[in-house]
Amino acid sequence: MAGITLAQAEAKLTLYLDALDKIVLKQKVEIDGQALTRANLADVQNAVTYWDAKVKELSAKASGRGRMRTLTPRG
Repeated sequence: MAGITLAQAEAKLTLYLDALDKIVLKQKVEIDGQALTRANLADVQNAVTYWDAKVKELSAKASGRGRMRTLTPRG
């Protein structure tokens, strides 16, 4: 498996943001076969946080701004 692409992460983030809107409006939403209601609000908020971080991470890598490391030569 090649890992999660930026496009996939953005799609999941959009999906969970849409679900969050529906749950706040007290509507039922279904994601990956699981029915979510207002009781699942915290779970959806956690998913939004996760996918937002994943999108930011993959965006940074795509633009060449991945994690920077400082190396100090020993000697």
